[in-house]
Amino acid sequence: MSDVGDYVWPSDPAVLAKLKWWTDQKFGVIIHWGPYSRLGVFESWTLCQEDESWCQAPPEWRDDPEGYRAFYERLPEGFDAPAFDPDRWAEACAAAGMRYVVFTTKHHDGFAMYDTKLSDYKSTNTPLGRDVAREVFDAFRARGMGVGVYFSKADWHHPDYWAPGLPTPDRHANHADPVRWQRFGEFAHGQIEELLSGYGPVDVLWLDAGWVKPPHEDLDMPRLAARARELQPGILVVDRAVHGPHEDYHTPEQTVPERLQPFPWESCLTLGPYWYTFGPGETYKSAAEIVHTLCRIVARGGNLLLGIGPDHTGALPDAVHERLTEIGAWLDVHGEALYGTRPCEPYECDDLVFTRRADTLYAIGLRTDLDQVSVPVAYPPQTVRLLGHPGPLSWSAGDGAVTVRLPEGHRAAHAFALSLTMPPAPPPEP
Repeated sequence: MSDVGDYVWPSDPAVLAKLKWWTDQKFGVIIHWGPYSRLGVFESWTLCQEDESWCQAPPEWRDDPEGYRAFYERLPEGFDAPAFDPDRWAEACAAAGMRYVVFTTKHHDGFAMYDTKLSDYKSTNTPLGRDVAREVFDAFRARGMGVGVYFSKADWHHPDYWAPGLPTPDRHANHADPVRWQRFGEFAHGQIEELLSGYGPVDVLWLDAGWVKPPHEDLDMPRLAARARELQPGILVVDRAVHGPHEDYHTPEQTVPERLQPFPWESCLTLGPYWYTFGPGETYKSAAEIVHTLCRIVARGGNLLLGIGPDHTGALPDAVHERLTEIGAWLDVHGEALYGTRPCEPYECDDLVFTRRADTLYAIGLRTDLDQVSVPVAYPPQTVRLLGHPGPLSWSAGDGAVTVRLPEGHRAAHAFALSLTMPPAPPPEP
């Protein structure tokens, strides 16, 4: 293994092959959903008493955390989600050009969105009565998409993580009892084994709750990762924010690195303002913003994992469907400039970003009001195409650049992409 900063490259050939596959996909979706959708709150985080405005309980419960916890843990009793239709989710995401899904099988609140045999706190023990994760994974796989299992290493419902009768001032385990912790570790390993042995092919084990790590909350990641790969050879293990040999790619959250990164990475960003909220005036990023962000991420060597969430009925909001449809329409035309490509020099220049596949250079323009564009190249291309435009282009090469006249009347929504077929590099002058 070789290190790049705090990244450790895998040595297992099957993992490296999966990592290459994953790098080619470029665009995925992460779906947060659970009984907390009945409140429209910031998922499990309202149970946490840390002094953060974004994770506070509803106002009527803020002076009674124990009462709120009891109320929260009764939410599954009314979780019926009459509009839950994973096929519709998968259709919308596939049409948006997304290539893989990461689904929250269990968030920090400990509620299993699958039929675990290790706890009664699960989706099959609700009025909905369905193995949600199984149905979601099957629906997305049926459309040729990869599958990632989101699993929180923390569990605020389990008595061996938050021990009853002790204060819970923050997100961490509230005890230092080694016997309790051993039991909790075996429980967590057991649930992960269920998901990796009984739910079909899994491409990524996406472990959240980065504070659960040695020395105080050690889940024995070497054993966990080894068992994961016995059950799912080549699976990518992503122990988020715990940099080292069990984080096969980095996952910057709600941010995009400013430059090319020398290791695999994925920005996980939300379409709305938070990971999960529903309320009056909910705002979403525009399709143009997502397209531009995706292009910049790919040009910097990363993937985009876009976060969405169904409402309490199980339906994706109309505004989410609208954004996904618009993004998909752009990718239908321009996706060849992103999928399966790699970054290439000059990476970014003015409002252009660059990718490459074999002998084809792609220059993606993030402004659509230009009449012509100058693309820096070391030597003239053989051909120049404008994706989505069937006709020839007027272009000229010289002074280390190709100047392309963009056709009148052809204005792509959000961004345009030029495809330049480059000849083999000429031999150096003697």
